Amino acid sequence: MQQRKLGSNGPAVPAIGLGCMGMSIAYGEPDDAESIATIHRALDLGVNLLVTSDAYGNGGNEELIARAIKGRRDQFLIGSKFGNLGLAGISAPPGLSAGHPDYVMLACEKSLQRLGVDVIDFYGVHRVDPTVPIEDTVGAMKKLVEQGKVRHLVLSEAGPQTIRRAHKVHPIAAVETEYSLWSRDVEQDVLPACRELGIGFMAYAPLGRGFLTATMKTLDALLPKDRRREHPRFLADNIAHNAALLAPLEQIAVAHGSTPAQIAIAWVLAQGNDIVPIPGTKQRKYVEQNAAAVEVKLSADEIALLSKAFPPNVTAGTRYPEKQLKGLGI
Repeated sequence: MQQRKLGSNGPAVPAIGLGCMGMSIAYGEPDDAESIATIHRALDLGVNLLVTSDAYGNGGNEELIARAIKGRRDQFLIGSKFGNLGLAGISAPPGLSAGHPDYVMLACEKSLQRLGVDVIDFYGVHRVDPTVPIEDTVGAMKKLVEQGKVRHLVLSEAGPQTIRRAHKVHPIAAVETEYSLWSRDVEQDVLPACRELGIGFMAYAPLGRGFLTATMKTLDALLPKDRRREHPRFLADNIAHNAALLAPLEQIAVAHGSTPAQIAIAWVLAQGNDIVPIPGTKQRKYVEQNAAAVEVKLSADEIALLSKAFPPNVTAGTRYPEKQLKGLGI
């Protein structure tokens, strides 16, 4: 697996990571055995960067990863996050909020226990707490680094000014935010801020939550319990509009003998060597396909064609339901 340096001061990581959320929540029924097999297969392929959060299944995803990496901890890079209490379905102790320094310390201890590790390679703010100065939150995270419990710090879905303020307290290794052909918001100010400061970028949902696989052009493609049914971009009217955008992606995939998913990941990879896409899957066959995307070499004309076919804001529907939009880009 090709390697990329995650930020000017960060470590080398595989060019593609593995997002683990869908193994436990959101996309249909969990299958722990297949998920663990997928993590093991990812390691075989050199995809040893696993990205989770304490919010995924209220810690259940971290516990799943603990089972998968048991006896192999040193072969993996583990990233986890805290502070997305709404998704987790939990609340902070009385008097504390998601970004309170005391809560940061408590959350990290619980993640360490669930993961069964002594140190977390990448530890991040899942959602910025608007009631707590980011300097205070990152100040607590800095203490975790000094205590040897965390190696590198991450921000998720943070705005450019928050990123700058956080970086002054302690170097941020990476910003983790949605980025794909159909979600290009970060190009306006988040990516430039990261590059200005020498911060790496982890692109979650590089396949547009599966839409860019070109296999779900109608709502019928989603299982009844699939959380994407609540996402505006997958609503009936919007998904019909969005499906009409896929033709160039599919045509380029045919030309390369690849899948549309591989072309979509290859486009993200082509946006800069400081970007590491972390597509999620719970199936071995898809982690194999995703890993192979690093071998797809798009021409400059193909990259330009895809960028033109998916200009910023072309996608119908917001990328999250209304109630979840409020915590983004703070």
